[in-house]
Amino acid sequence: MTVRSANVIGLGLIGSSIALALTERSWRVSGSDIDGSRVERAQQRSAIAGTGLDRHADVTFVAVPVLAVPDAVKQALVETTGVVTDVGGVKGPLASAIDDARFVGGHPMAGSELEGPDGADAAMFSGAVWVLTPVASTADTTFSTVARVIADMGAEVVALDPQRHDEVVAVISHVPHLTAATLMGLAAERSEEHAALLRLAAGGFRDMTRIASGHPDIWLDVCAENREAILVGLDSLIEALSVVRGVVDAGDRQGLFERLEHARHARHNLPSSVTHPETLAEVRIPIPDRPGAAAEIFTLAAELGVNIPGFEVVHMAEGHLGVAVVLVDARYSERYRGGLIARGFRPSIQPLA
Repeated sequence: MTVRSANVIGLGLIGSSIALALTERSWRVSGSDIDGSRVERAQQRSAIAGTGLDRHADVTFVAVPVLAVPDAVKQALVETTGVVTDVGGVKGPLASAIDDARFVGGHPMAGSELEGPDGADAAMFSGAVWVLTPVASTADTTFSTVARVIADMGAEVVALDPQRHDEVVAVISHVPHLTAATLMGLAAERSEEHAALLRLAAGGFRDMTRIASGHPDIWLDVCAENREAILVGLDSLIEALSVVRGVVDAGDRQGLFERLEHARHARHNLPSSVTHPETLAEVRIPIPDRPGAAAEIFTLAAELGVNIPGFEVVHMAEGHLGVAVVLVDARYSERYRGGLIARGFRPSIQPLA
């Protein structure tokens, strides 16, 4: 049995968690980091079996700070023969810097307030969304290989255009982090006037500000790289808060109720993973012989709001792209089928029930 091999460049929380998850799945993982103590600790935790770069590794994960990603990816593409991906939170500038068929950008929407190899968790990606951002130059085999690996770690694969990714995460990740940090700072300032304030902080306040405990160095790079999208998100938030302020100031109970009820309804309807087989449908999609076809299957699902809790690509070989077998929520299978047909695919659907 051939042992699969991987490189992880950067052994912080995410990189070490990837290494640990792959090691637990019988991969041979080589790791590197500019901080030698992280490499040593990753070895002690048995997250990695070797150090440096394995030239013939099947896949290389680049898990370094955002501003360092392009150079690390270029190095990996030169010094290894397998596919390469990254885990950075900003994708647009990276897509502009890298034009190679063996690379696809990635971003796992997971993490914790812990740091480094000591905080690593092999189960971190189980049930998490992992975004891939293929571009025109990304080979289908590259996309499919990386997608299979991250799905094997328990993540749900979502494919987005790099620029679209940056716009979305600015709203659902970057702006919320800055908001939490600002609210936490406001509470800390007020605590100097009211000693009991932070002692009273619990429940919703702790939930809302938990993400403010993340390491600030990461966010300096993120805000630099995704500045425009973050500014748009902050402007929208400030405008919305100004409207709410006006509603409260005017004593408009009905207007306030409608806003709170709308938010409550939206919160209750956040997408969740499909867990019951009887609610799934299997969509079999012959992959056309055209660049980017495999990735398009996933980007279309993201555009249509269709979750893909499971997939595999069968008969994937050089010169024979094969068939993508995708599991989707049966309620949305016809919507997905119609979108596929409109884009030149020939899908067939079979309910699992």
